[in-house]
Amino acid sequence: MTPLDPDRTLALAYVPHRTRPAVEALWRLDAALGAVLAGGRERLISQIKLVWWRDSLEKLDRERAPAEPVLQAVATYLLPTGISGADLAEMEAPWSVLLDEHALESEQLEAYAARGRLLFRLSARLMSPTADFPTEEAGALWALADLARHSGEPDATAAREAARGHRIDRRWPSALRPLGMLACLAARDAARDGAPEPQGSPARMLRMLRHRLTGR
Repeated sequence: MTPLDPDRTLALAYVPHRTRPAVEALWRLDAALGAVLAGGRERLISQIKLVWWRDSLEKLDRERAPAEPVLQAVATYLLPTGISGADLAEMEAPWSVLLDEHALESEQLEAYAARGRLLFRLSARLMSPTADFPTEEAGALWALADLARHSGEPDATAAREAARGHRIDRRWPSALRPLGMLACLAARDAARDGAPEPQGSPARMLRMLRHRLTGR
């Protein structure tokens, strides 16, 4: 399976044990989609692979999972929660935005931000179905900051600026703080110019732990 980044690895450790396998399966699916684009392949090949993931996820609603570890984890841990393969197939479209060879503009950035909106919405549904909190807005912040981290200029600057428009100033409920950890780091990254702060650094870990205790 595609490994999770250090930030998500630590946040996952604070997800309750009963829901952790499902959340991990969801986050690893997102990482697998991102890995399609990370290798610098030709756009057509990347597009074909993303379409394969979308079609494979949709098929999970009517067929057994193929011998692919991420899809098997999705079938084992996510589908029983009521999240369908069709729901998860929607994760493909935001990644496809990055196949455009031109510099990213505001409309494309907001289309890509749907990656985080969906990921955080489904994660929150798993962690605390009744919680009332703007997790989708936090997800948009996180996705755009993550895009800035993995992009060259001028896309990185444009993504950071777009991320700044999605700040969350409310106190996070305890059940959703693993997501809040990621959102507070995203806000930290969006406010930073120049080289991104290394993931897994002591300063980031301390910031995550402070959020776990305070919700801010």
